[in-house]
Amino acid sequence: MPDTLDTSKITAESLPELLKNDKAVKVAGIDVDGVLRGKLMAKKKFLSIAQEGFGFCSVIFGWDMHDQTYFKELSISNKENGYRDLIAVPDLSSFRRIPWENNVPFFLISFSDPDTRSSLSACPRSLLKRTVDKLHENGYGAMAGAEYEFYQFRAPQTHDGPDNERNSSSTATFLRNNPVNSLPSLTEGMFGYSITRPVHNLDYYYGIFDACVDFNCGIEGWHTESGPGVFEAALEFGEITQMADRASLFKLVVKSLGSKYGITPCFMAKPREGLPGNSGHMHVSLVDKSGKNLFFRETEDTEHKWQDIRHLSDIGRHFLAGLIDGLPDIMPILAPNVNSYKRLVENFWAPVTVSWGLEHRAASIRLISPPTSSPKATRFEVRVPGADTNPHFVLAAILALGWRGVDKKMEIGIPPLGKGEDVGGKQDQGVRLAKSLKEATERFMRKESVAREVFGDEFVDHFGGTRQHEIRLWDEAVTDWEVKRYIETV
Repeated sequence: MPDTLDTSKITAESLPELLKNDKAVKVAGIDVDGVLRGKLMAKKKFLSIAQEGFGFCSVIFGWDMHDQTYFKELSISNKENGYRDLIAVPDLSSFRRIPWENNVPFFLISFSDPDTRSSLSACPRSLLKRTVDKLHENGYGAMAGAEYEFYQFRAPQTHDGPDNERNSSSTATFLRNNPVNSLPSLTEGMFGYSITRPVHNLDYYYGIFDACVDFNCGIEGWHTESGPGVFEAALEFGEITQMADRASLFKLVVKSLGSKYGITPCFMAKPREGLPGNSGHMHVSLVDKSGKNLFFRETEDTEHKWQDIRHLSDIGRHFLAGLIDGLPDIMPILAPNVNSYKRLVENFWAPVTVSWGLEHRAASIRLISPPTSSPKATRFEVRVPGADTNPHFVLAAILALGWRGVDKKMEIGIPPLGKGEDVGGKQDQGVRLAKSLKEATERFMRKESVAREVFGDEFVDHFGGTRQHEIRLWDEAVTDWEVKRYIETV
């Protein structure tokens, strides 16, 4: 894609010229689990639907990540409505080309209700857009950054598959008959920020970086993290809706390149017992129409309640107060899977309480501001989410809670964690975050939940219903740990 192309100016009328040398177009939307669902379309077909949209089966909002329909039928897609089509509308400004698929044109899509034509309550891109629109109505915008850690495993060669299939499908086949711990890591040992380890898989390492540049989801920082075969990427900071798109597409790049090199990337929150999990930290700030950071305080506050906030503006303080107040009620968004809560335990560099502090990496909310950062970089890093999250939902939740704090002029309710103070220690006055998906979902769905206040009942009932489905699957599962422990002893 030419560097000079301004995708915001692409129209249905300009598409024929843009796609004049192409035969097909790839489109994809995002489901509640953050999975890209899409198809390849003939160029003629795409041009005919580019403006008004096309029918897309609603079942992607009626089944889970393994295409099993939900036990409890939800309102968007169910037997009663025949799993009817939704209206899928391409976002022409999301245009890019897929470099590892012969530069085929690619567009993201958003989903609308076919009866009302209003944005679908559970569509991740639409939820974030509705949240951002509230800021725009008040003359504000939002910026964001994303960081992802992920383990990587070598896809074993299976005897019952073709010789040239050594990718994630091969890994799934292998795990049907072998224990998870027998899956070999890309590299062994703990070696964060290693300069030499990436050289072991040079083409893969640089291939991901280069593909992200070409696919418009560029990486700012790219290094090994502590853990066997663990990499971390900090994506390029930008406008919040575009950041969410790039975060979703980053995972697509990694998984696609991984298949090419016989590597299975793993974004689940806690792949290995006894080792750190995979985080998905999100950075957020508010800006005015000129792009000026609104969290920085122009004149240092010498009469502050806590030294940590002496450079934080009033709007930044209200935003922080909103995060602190609402964080426990949106935990299924920040930790959406059963495995997510294996990461959120003590002593593994993950927060377990509602806590905050200036440059405090043990807190759930890390304030980044002067004197350790430049004024324009003043922001909050929310450290609760894992890499298994849906970035559109996470950023929408952070923004919605923070804006609620601004709108209500909320005050910070707990003191910051001091340096050297542990999360969950005597000085930590924050409430304990949910310890399980079941606990989190019950709080998320209760009548007085902050989630209902900021997102509405329709979204909460749908997403909460999908989590209840995940909980039931887990409740009915018999794990290897149980069998090994009890098979002969009880």
